[in-house]
Amino acid sequence: MSWTWRFEAEDGGAVAVAGSSSSESFPTQSDAETWLGETWRELLDAGIQQVVLQDAGRKVYGPMSLRSVD
Repeated sequence: MSWTWRFEAEDGGAVAVAGSSSSESFPTQSDAETWLGETWRELLDAGIQQVVLQDAGRKVYGPMSLRSVD
C-alpha cells in the first residue's frame, strides 16, 4: 500500500507546493496522518486549503479542510 495526500485549493483543484510533494508516499495510514498533523500549518501557509488521503490512488477520505473552525 502507498498512502499519499492530494493537496487541493478550496475549489478542489490540485495544488503543487514547492518542497512538499503529493507524490510523497507513506508506508501506513498512521504515518501519513502523523505527517499531516506535523505539517498542516505550513501547507496552509503555502496555499493548500484542503487535502484528500489516498491509498494506492484510491480515495480514502476527504476533502478535509486545513483551516480551523472558528
